Amino acid sequence: MPIPIAYLLVVLIWSTTPLTVKWSGEGVGFLFGVTGRMVIGTLLSLIALKLSGVSLPLHGRAHKTYIASAIGVFGAMLCVYWAAQFIPSGFISVIFAIAPIFTGLLAAWLLQERNFTLARLSGFALGFGGIALVFQTSLSVGGDAWKGIAGSLAAVMMFSISGVLVKRLGEDMHALATNSGGLIYGTILFVLVWMFYDGHWPQAITAKTAGSILYLGIIGTVVGFTLYMYLLKQQSPSSLAMVTLVTPVTALYLGGWLNHEIVGTQIWYGTAMILVGLVLYTAPKDYLHRYFGAAGHSWRIHVNKK
Repeated sequence: MPIPIAYLLVVLIWSTTPLTVKWSGEGVGFLFGVTGRMVIGTLLSLIALKLSGVSLPLHGRAHKTYIASAIGVFGAMLCVYWAAQFIPSGFISVIFAIAPIFTGLLAAWLLQERNFTLARLSGFALGFGGIALVFQTSLSVGGDAWKGIAGSLAAVMMFSISGVLVKRLGEDMHALATNSGGLIYGTILFVLVWMFYDGHWPQAITAKTAGSILYLGIIGTVVGFTLYMYLLKQQSPSSLAMVTLVTPVTALYLGGWLNHEIVGTQIWYGTAMILVGLVLYTAPKDYLHRYFGAAGHSWRIHVNKK
């Protein structure tokens, strides 16, 4: 598949995921929603693996790659679904917009992928300034919104760690195999957590909730995760994370349009700060040099892996 098409599909899927995550837990609990999604996604992923003739490696390095993938599948998704109880769906995508910064820092340490310029450090500061503004807004609103912001930040960290580790460990593995292996590990953990903390089948499931779980299981998990693994092998982790430049705006609009979520002015200001910070952080060096002069190339801070 051409990389631009894969990028477009990932953007579309990630734009709709926060809203359907919120819907998938309505009336059934977030643990049932995420576990149902992962069970469906894992079964379909294994069927796709069989039909495509791709083998599932079982050597030691493969299992390490699957565990690294499961950090995102289980850890990040558990935090996202828990956080979705407390904040509007679009907030999740706004928080995930800082993923390129976290990913870039981790990639610099683990993959020695890039160095940092003054312009990129400025982008880093702007991005976290935007997150601070969003967090401050959630505190001023009151209630448990701060829990949703904190949970989303934890999800971003695990998502970024997972992406960099998969890039480091599973470079030569097929994207479908990497996704399937990570889903197996993650789904086992989800089933165990659901059985321990809930374990009750819902008495009634609305059409919207069931449809959201199916959408996330089929499109969000099988298609979205596989495309992510495919792009991760073709691009650097920080470049792939740039899709989060688009999804915050689209997710906020979808939340307001389809779920009647109210987004205050400060949230848009915070989102703008994050996106401007990402532009500075991820812009090509020649672009930075053109507009920032020596600051685009000088002031480098090299991060070496010990």
